[in-house]
Amino acid sequence: MNVDQFRELLKPITDAVAGKPLAPELGDELDRRFPPTSTEFKAIEAACHAAIAAGWMCTQGGAGRRFGRVIEPGPHTSNLSVDVVDLTDIVGPHHRHPTGEICMVIPVTPTARFCGKGAGWKVYPPDSAHHPTVTDGRALVLYMLPEGRIEFTPAG
Repeated sequence: MNVDQFRELLKPITDAVAGKPLAPELGDELDRRFPPTSTEFKAIEAACHAAIAAGWMCTQGGAGRRFGRVIEPGPHTSNLSVDVVDLTDIVGPHHRHPTGEICMVIPVTPTARFCGKGAGWKVYPPDSAHHPTVTDGRALVLYMLPEGRIEFTPAG
């Protein structure tokens, strides 16, 4: 698996969300179309684990919080960037989503939850903000940002 193959693996997802308003209802639609038990979800999950093991995904950060941008926004991803974070029982840095955020929650520990969500999809609308939080274990979160836009809140 390489980045180009990973981008192709995500194409059904990026095509499915292209042009749709980012709202919690989109998360519900993604949960119906690509549930955690689906072939697509399982393939992306396996690819993330393989890419982390191969050393080209989640290359930044340290214990409990590893992260990294995998794909820059462009026409092949419906102008969505793709990042993956590997989080263990952590409250991450506060940030704002100027254009929204689509999250694929992949628990590594079966009980792990990302901002209250177990395995599946969580969508944040434009201008929302939060501290990305994983409780009850470890989870990978693949998140897609329209135009790659994210604004981290300065610590203070």
